[in-house]
Amino acid sequence: MNRRLFLKGATLQTFTILPFSHVMRSFYLIRSYNYVRKGDMDYIQDLLDTKKPVTWLFTGDSIAQGAKHTNGMRSFSEIFGERVRWEMSRGYDTIINTAISGNTTENLLSEFELRVAKYKPDIVFLMIGTNDAAIMKDISIDKFGENVGLFIAHVRSLKGIPVLLTPNKIDLEKSQERSRIEEYVTKMRQVAYAKNTVLVDIWKLWENELYEKYNGNVNEMLMSDILHPDGHGHKEIAMALFRSLSIFDPLSPSCKDECLLNNF
Repeated sequence: MNRRLFLKGATLQTFTILPFSHVMRSFYLIRSYNYVRKGDMDYIQDLLDTKKPVTWLFTGDSIAQGAKHTNGMRSFSEIFGERVRWEMSRGYDTIINTAISGNTTENLLSEFELRVAKYKPDIVFLMIGTNDAAIMKDISIDKFGENVGLFIAHVRSLKGIPVLLTPNKIDLEKSQERSRIEEYVTKMRQVAYAKNTVLVDIWKLWENELYEKYNGNVNEMLMSDILHPDGHGHKEIAMALFRSLSIFDPLSPSCKDECLLNNF
């Protein structure tokens, strides 16, 4: 699959060159990404085009950790590992997950050496914000934005490439203590844009494409509780990552989506 990415204003325009049989399916799949730093994407593609072992590190909170709520299914980082190390024959790549349930950006910054730096990662995926938005954590929206910006700077100081993921949409009616979470998501988008950093907008994916795909039943189909995706939700996040990095292949097991295929 050969994909070309172009930035127009604040919206990523994506053009895909595919066999005709996959054109409509792929058009449906690739509408979710907002911002991209061309240099970073070029660097990631260069890494994927070589046989040099790559260290991919995932960090964040319980959603990034994949703790408990996948009910024995693979988390999105584990699915990512299957795609890269097995299906793409990159067996010498390393997949690391240092995410911890309950964590905020404050935890990540205070433990950056332990959680990120010591592994000398090439690519760092950060999914965070659901706990920062909780009233009891007392982290303002501006402080959250500042922390995300510092995290980006720390990763770049290691010569690594940061990739931000917004949180998935939660059940706002049942999570009043996180009633302002959308403002934290907006702040992450703003920081990504200002810092010219790759952003995979999982919130928007949940709100738009997946809402349409599951006929409005996203919570029932993809969530374990009011905050956490179940195993099927993690599969959707993994496929979003594959598409953002141009490594999505609808014929590969880690990319197959029976629900979507039945719609075409």
